Amino acid sequence: MITRMIAASLLCVTVAGSAAPAPRETWLRSWASSQQIPEPNNALPDADLRDATLRQVVRVSAGGSQIRVMLSNAFGTEPLRIDAAHVALAAGGASSKIDLASDRALTFDGAAEVTIPAGASYLSDPVRLPVRGLASVAITLHLPDAPARQTSHPGSRATSYVVHGNKVADVELTGAKTVEHWYQIAGVEIMAATDGRAIVTLGDSITDGNGSTTNGNDRWPDRLADRLQASPATRNVTVLNHGIGGGRLLLDGLGPNALARFDRDVLGQTGVRYLIVLEGVNDLGTFTRDAPQTPEAHAALVRRIIGAYRQIVQRGRAARIKVIGGTILPYGGNDYYHPDAQNEADRQAINAWIRAPGNFDAVVDFDAVMRDPANPMRMRADVDKGDHLHPSVAGHRAMGDAVPLALFK
Repeated sequence: MITRMIAASLLCVTVAGSAAPAPRETWLRSWASSQQIPEPNNALPDADLRDATLRQVVRVSAGGSQIRVMLSNAFGTEPLRIDAAHVALAAGGASSKIDLASDRALTFDGAAEVTIPAGASYLSDPVRLPVRGLASVAITLHLPDAPARQTSHPGSRATSYVVHGNKVADVELTGAKTVEHWYQIAGVEIMAATDGRAIVTLGDSITDGNGSTTNGNDRWPDRLADRLQASPATRNVTVLNHGIGGGRLLLDGLGPNALARFDRDVLGQTGVRYLIVLEGVNDLGTFTRDAPQTPEAHAALVRRIIGAYRQIVQRGRAARIKVIGGTILPYGGNDYYHPDAQNEADRQAINAWIRAPGNFDAVVDFDAVMRDPANPMRMRADVDKGDHLHPSVAGHRAMGDAVPLALFK
């Protein structure tokens, strides 16, 4: 009798032990953009956004079984009402077409509409929509009234579509007005395996994609995402592009300064475990753009930029984020900033600090990849957009290839 009981117990243990544990999943941000107030030339007229359907296409990094969308009224001065929202796979190409079979209505707390408080963002409810890594996703919103103040990412390098009436379920927005900006959208999250993790690339117009192609998804963070998706070991790692054109560390530019947006753009991103910082060229360039400065002022600027880096590293580490420093690219010959020998000395001093062991958790030496060996103050001609400040498409590729994937394994 005892023998039979022991045998039965062993059988139960064997059967229970042989069952494979159910895979665990968690939410992970797979696409994001930094929010700002659009400049007048990048804002849509209020008339365009009254009773308007707005369809915007974004490319996610990693794929998943479910999806949810973060809408934003971060810079709105009054509540923003969106009375219909859909998400679908884009049909491909520079087009407003969607894959109809994939079209899903979004809800917010179970309702078809949402009112987002001023200064806030709002996550949709999850919908089951299998999405591949690097898939293009169309987010379609209907706005009954124009925002009191628009929240935007002007440097989308992607075509968005605007048409009057509620057309959120239409396969194609016929006759739509096209703009190359994003409005009122901040993130896309997917249901991923628990080892999913996100990289935030915090930067200026170089990270935002100046020099890349519209709808080409060929910015340097895009190239990094391509490489991560090509390797099974890093397929659950996403890249969140938080570059802002004209962005600076110390002062506001076209958007908020890096320290001011750190909580929202870095700490607020679901699943972030890594941060690559490539900021500072606009701080250096604007410093002497209009008039020369004293040697003492140059030394103070270098100290303040390094101080901002220290703040970013400390705050990132406190959140258990690996903080990776990117060296500042050369910009000699640029007609807008017209840097001289002292500007170059400032850049070299800052890059030396970035490279010094212990200041960052790791370093990507973009300067070494992009500089002209014969004239280190300038970018190589084959990776220069032509303005001696921004990389070309080939330059973006070189920068994306320079990031070691071993940092994320």
